[in-house]
Amino acid sequence: MKKRCPFVQDTEKKWKRRRCTKGVKLGSQMLPRVVSLTSRPLPFIRSFHYRKTDTSNRTSRKMGFDDLHSDVKKCVNLRLCNVSGCMTEILEVHADHPSFHVVYVPGNPGIITFYKEFVESLFELFGGTASVSAVGYAGQTEKNWEDGKLFSLQEQIDHKMEFIKGQNIKVPLVLVGHSIGSYISLEMLRRLPKKAVYCIGLYPFLALNLQSKKQSTIVRIAMSRVLSATLSFLVASLGLLPRQVLRLIFKLSVGKSWSNTALEAGCSHLSQYHTMRNVLFMARTEFRKLSETPDWEFMRENQDKIAFMYGIDDHWGPLKMFEEISKQHRALLYQLKGGDTHIVSLY
Repeated sequence: MKKRCPFVQDTEKKWKRRRCTKGVKLGSQMLPRVVSLTSRPLPFIRSFHYRKTDTSNRTSRKMGFDDLHSDVKKCVNLRLCNVSGCMTEILEVHADHPSFHVVYVPGNPGIITFYKEFVESLFELFGGTASVSAVGYAGQTEKNWEDGKLFSLQEQIDHKMEFIKGQNIKVPLVLVGHSIGSYISLEMLRRLPKKAVYCIGLYPFLALNLQSKKQSTIVRIAMSRVLSATLSFLVASLGLLPRQVLRLIFKLSVGKSWSNTALEAGCSHLSQYHTMRNVLFMARTEFRKLSETPDWEFMRENQDKIAFMYGIDDHWGPLKMFEEISKQHRALLYQLKGGDTHIVSLY
């Protein structure tokens, strides 16, 4: 009989006893593991296959990727899921007998196939003892399922909650968010005080940083309907180019460290007008909400269930926010060395 991981056994005991200290040890063991995936390049995958399912017409087709060399291998399912009337891209790996379920919320853009390698590695990291679901954003799908409808930050939070409700997950939840996904994960933790046992924020975007020129420029574009529409149109126009030319443009401009999988996701999604409009509209509502003071009281009350990972050179999650969190409460913090960017798992 296969020996069970002490970490998993500890997690199960803590869940059954419902002890108030369950988050501390869980986070102290889990965060360094997750950090290990973001602080080193992931190997490119060979002969990996997952099945892409379209729930609208119940058809599916097998997709090929390179395979990670690991003792724990499982098919990754990329499917379209109807979440409260919104077609949503879900990337998931199901364990046979999970001890907990990791729900991953991406940054913005929320194109879930960007994070394929990360989801695969996360599943393997825990030896197949945890199921993993990565949930994309409403309106940021390859096809314009929502006829151009724009979704705000609050609507995206509600969307993630509806996904959880529809999955009938029996085991404890661990929420992992990247960038604005960290803020969304905190809001999910607020609404799921008993079900969610821990929340990890990777390069969390929790407040505006107007000292950053890059962020200030994005704010000006997102806040202007005219500029947002114009930029979306220009980016969508690139979709008329041959795919190889489009891939080269993406690689030279924003995707120098991206894997082939991530480049394909960028070409197929970001070159769509409806996707770019939703990216910028969501950003506009993010900036309005995050201009408010963070809810320090909530974080203090749940400090044993929260952990954050910060990078030195990240303008979305600057060191001043790292220092402020350190003053406000004793959430588990992990700071990477210089040179780490805001992007996670696009290698």
